[in-house]
Amino acid sequence: MVMTAAKTVDAAEIEKFSRMSADWWDPSGPFRPLHRLNPVRLTYIKDRVAEHFGRDGRSIAPFGGLTALDIGCGGGLVAEPLARLGASVTAVDADAVAIAAARLHAAGREIEVDYRVGSSDDLAAAGSQFDVVLALEIIEHVADRDEFLAALGSLVAPGGLLILSTLNRTLKSLVLGIGVAEHLLRWVEPGTHDWRRFVKPSELARGLRVIDFAVADLTGLVFDPLKNEFHLAADDVGVNYFMSATRLS
Repeated sequence: MVMTAAKTVDAAEIEKFSRMSADWWDPSGPFRPLHRLNPVRLTYIKDRVAEHFGRDGRSIAPFGGLTALDIGCGGGLVAEPLARLGASVTAVDADAVAIAAARLHAAGREIEVDYRVGSSDDLAAAGSQFDVVLALEIIEHVADRDEFLAALGSLVAPGGLLILSTLNRTLKSLVLGIGVAEHLLRWVEPGTHDWRRFVKPSELARGLRVIDFAVADLTGLVFDPLKNEFHLAADDVGVNYFMSATRLS
């Protein structure tokens, strides 16, 4: 089943990922790059949320009492840890196969996440709002970026936080994100990404300003081939990056 009615959902992109979605939780499978970068991704999210809401990130459940939405959640690689950190998590994806894999994995570990097949459009139309909204590695796959950002903005509750991650449209990302990652190292299936749909930080920041959000943080995600690991880098957003934003009104 593929959801196609929403303005922001690109059916071809969903179909492409759906073919691999049964293997979301295989660390050696088609989503192994996400498994490798997930600890660093979670560190960024934890730090930004703790700072924004004045929480102690070292506590057992620092996100207790917060509601969180993970749009484009895939198999739940981020949704599950958020729930373990104490948040009440809703996780949504237009790929029904991914949601089935996510539900199965969470049930086997007795982790409570409200997984739904759908889109940001559906939640925005219902008037839903959350303290934390995540859109990780998804904006480069949506059908309409402006519509997607508008939907995300409406989903962030007053005083809330929006966190996005994506790939920058640079020569460096073309070489490393497409040439090396897809064709040389085969970390992901060739054709997974379209470089023309990558988003420059300036473009994303401009889109956020249109919906009355202000950028609170911009941090790069960098792969170190010598250490064979990912790390955060404030001064290098040439390939992957995170952006956090807060609403102005």
